[in-house]
Amino acid sequence: MYKRKLPRERLVTQEFARQLAELSFECGRQVGVLLGRGGRVEYVMVGDAFSITLPDFKRVRAGAGRFRGLRCIHTHLRGERLTQDDLTDLALLRLDAMVAVQVDSHGLPDKVDYASLQPPDSEGETVSRHDLVSPSLLDFDFLEWIDELEASFGEAQKGIAVEGKGERAVLVCVELGNDAWADERCAEMRELARTAGLQIVDTVRQRRPRPDPRYLVGPGKIKDLVTRAWQQGATLVLFDRDLTPGQLRAITDIVEARIVDRTQLILDIFAQNARTKEAKLQVELAQQKYRLPRLAGQSEGMSRLQGGIGGRGPGETKLEVDRRRVRDRITLLERNLKEVTRQRETRRARRKSEGLPVLSIVGYTNAGKSTLLNRLTKSDVHAADKLFATVDTSARRLRFPRERDVIITDTVGFIRDLPTELVAGFKSTLEEIRDATVLLHVVDASSPQLPQQVEAVRGILAELELDDKPEVLILNKSDRVSPEERENLAKRFAGIPISALNGEGIEGMLQSVERVVFEGGKR
Repeated sequence: MYKRKLPRERLVTQEFARQLAELSFECGRQVGVLLGRGGRVEYVMVGDAFSITLPDFKRVRAGAGRFRGLRCIHTHLRGERLTQDDLTDLALLRLDAMVAVQVDSHGLPDKVDYASLQPPDSEGETVSRHDLVSPSLLDFDFLEWIDELEASFGEAQKGIAVEGKGERAVLVCVELGNDAWADERCAEMRELARTAGLQIVDTVRQRRPRPDPRYLVGPGKIKDLVTRAWQQGATLVLFDRDLTPGQLRAITDIVEARIVDRTQLILDIFAQNARTKEAKLQVELAQQKYRLPRLAGQSEGMSRLQGGIGGRGPGETKLEVDRRRVRDRITLLERNLKEVTRQRETRRARRKSEGLPVLSIVGYTNAGKSTLLNRLTKSDVHAADKLFATVDTSARRLRFPRERDVIITDTVGFIRDLPTELVAGFKSTLEEIRDATVLLHVVDASSPQLPQQVEAVRGILAELELDDKPEVLILNKSDRVSPEERENLAKRFAGIPISALNGEGIEGMLQSVERVVFEGGKR
């Protein structure tokens, strides 16, 4: 089949460069245009003698994985090369090209300086600077050139190594002040992303003495983030710290990808894993309370939350309607949750009437709490090698070797800096811990962050005023460490090494726990 060849289009013609140069020379100001593919003038800009300002593109989204389809051609009156501002605009706006026509002392075009984007080279450079050239020598086919350039970006994205399957995301890790655990925090975010089914295609890190009030990271880093997210084909940018509503709005205005912070990601994981009616109500209530102060800047950054109300509204009226809907939903959820809580209280009262001691399994997320419950009670509670695989509370009867029974409960896993929305939403579930006679504090003995995780769990228990409960520290997954390390950990943390997966150490653990529960002594 015959395919009609499109006419050649030049980056900028000699005649067009001359017209811009003459206008700029006469008014003593930089002038410029944004040309679409096909040569149509889409915007006209007039600046001062030193610079020019491009239109606001905040709400004009370019296609995923493509340039914006516009090239900027403007004048420079003092023979200067493309400035850093020019190159920043090129990257932020994903322009086809940034072109500066140098105007000579007679008001005629001299040389043309132009730059374009490129896939990151070995040094991470994303802008390609071209040689100065006379306008008459710019005779290459611009449409073929830009098609090949976009294709090279597509090929570069195909070869990017990723972690997991699903939506492509760039992870932003911010180290504030003297953060000794910055690497561990970033690693934990990677694990949270894996649990949520995200692909981490790039990681951006920055050390700052304090958070930037507008972007959390610095303005220069946010510009770098825009380019890297696009170049990696990412549709989501994940921050390892919580964003204020103002920061969310500011970042969403610049970055052409959905913005998700740490709390939002954890809420999303809880929503994926909630199975009981109570857990679903608790998660949605936490989500709605998180959403309410962020409605003004929600845009695409909020679309991962269940029951999202929509994108950016046209004005205050739409915003107030959205807020009223969220408040009404919060009221309904709280009413329904109270009813479910009453049912839970009835079950708790029934258990109390039996006079049986209660063991509550607590610990950092993915420490193996549900696996331990299954091992002890021969149950089939959902367990997986993921963070927050269990967000529902389970209660089972456990018989000790000497024919003495207890109630054992499995609770939601903790995490460092547990979101306040979750603490409030899961208040009724955490009440199960308040009834405990003894806490079985399960930790992952193989985790390099074991001390920090122990400290985080105990800190949350202290916040909940539950740190006065007797505690037995269980060093789970001890089969993953050497015998020497296992012995050292047991001495250092006064813990009991076990493997809930293969049953190693379980019998000795039960004997120690039985003494604490029924004899009121130490293990």
